[in-house]
Amino acid sequence: MVDRTYRWLLISLAVVGLTADLASKYGVFRWLYKGGQFADKSGTGNESVVVPGYFKLIAQFDTETPTCDCAFQTWSAPVMPRVNHGALFGIGGSKKGVANGIFAAVSVAAAIAIVVWGMRRATARERGLMAALGLILGGTVGNLYDRIVFGGVRDFLHFCIVRDDGSIAFDWPVFNIADCCLVVGAGLLLVQAMFVPPLPEEQPATTADEPIIPAPAK
Repeated sequence: MVDRTYRWLLISLAVVGLTADLASKYGVFRWLYKGGQFADKSGTGNESVVVPGYFKLIAQFDTETPTCDCAFQTWSAPVMPRVNHGALFGIGGSKKGVANGIFAAVSVAAAIAIVVWGMRRATARERGLMAALGLILGGTVGNLYDRIVFGGVRDFLHFCIVRDDGSIAFDWPVFNIADCCLVVGAGLLLVQAMFVPPLPEEQPATTADEPIIPAPAK
């Protein structure tokens, strides 16, 4: 019997998710830097409306934090981006360095756990599970990169509902592609756990040289 495995799916989704996350972060922040001429309401960045009244891209910058003058930090702009030091939705962001270090350590542990889990033979046979783990791994590593290089996570996707008078009816926390991968991956993982029965364990195939022992007569 062929040993079916979906490890390629985990690796592919992790690479695609990580690439999309980092490329979008660098690209959007580079585009919206606009020579340091900031025109958003806070005066610290720029924004581009995608769907009027609902969705926009936003990039804010921190001109007071020095850069290391290396391409990893300065490719998008010669100043540091404003980052989220906490987790999803800004959880723990008020503690800055401490929160960033804690969540970076959690990300490292999570990435190692996913790789170890994904390399198990039984896990690798579950297509839905491997897809979920691949998305979670890509999102985890994408935000981990930001925590190491920038001291926090770069967010730029912003959903909000604006009334006709300009007031905000609903304001969703700013997020990024890595967060999308994490949420979708976690959703798939939940569906897999609740609705998809585990595959039966594969039995080793018998060969022609192995004797067939008849069952004892009752």
